[in-house]
Amino acid sequence: MEQAVIAALLLVGLVIGTGVGASYARAKRGWKDYQTARNTVPGARRTAWLAIRAVFTKIGVIALLLVGAAAYAAAGPDHERAGPAPTPTVTPTPTHRSGR
Repeated sequence: MEQAVIAALLLVGLVIGTGVGASYARAKRGWKDYQTARNTVPGARRTAWLAIRAVFTKIGVIALLLVGAAAYAAAGPDHERAGPAPTPTVTPTPTHRSGR
């Protein structure tokens, strides 16, 4: 009878130990993943800000070029405007016919 009790206690200990060991391994993996993610966040944040700054720089340059082009176009034409059209000279037509 004593061996049956010992075997039952060993079986219960084995089941509990397996559950606790699996939970510990899962927690350790989760902690390691957390530490890895925490250490990569500053680098990712820095990269994101660099990308945002590059986009805003490009948008600013394009906006300045558009404003400059609009100001250049509004400043005046680059050719002389045509004056009033010349009036055609009208020559009087003879009212009488000669030789009749």
